[in-house]
Amino acid sequence: MPEKIIKSEAEWLEALTPEQYSICRQKGTERPFTGAYWDARAPGIYRCSCCDQELFASETKFDSGTGWPSFFQPVSIENVDTEVDRGHGMIRTEVHCSRCGAHLGHVFPDGPEPTGQRYCINSVSLKLEPDSSG
Repeated sequence: MPEKIIKSEAEWLEALTPEQYSICRQKGTERPFTGAYWDARAPGIYRCSCCDQELFASETKFDSGTGWPSFFQPVSIENVDTEVDRGHGMIRTEVHCSRCGAHLGHVFPDGPEPTGQRYCINSVSLKLEPDSSG
């Protein structure tokens, strides 16, 4: 299990851009079709933009048509936490980085096989580490 990263709100404000802080620490959402990774195709590992933990592999990314990066599974289920989100008049499952608690997005049960899951993630909560083996 990764060691937890705990920072004060002041430390997060200093470490993150305003957009990262709004989305990752205040549970915001970027507009669809605007994030850096919604249509990215480069191979690599998507890491948490707040703490660098590995979250998703490009091999699990698919085009969900939603305008956000979507994955059918995380690198390891231990790298993400979930909780019920009852905001905005809906009941959804919110996804967080298990290491630093950053809000990543939501997971829905309408994804492709083999998992049937759609992890719908904000681009700003991710940073792509390109595959250097090519």
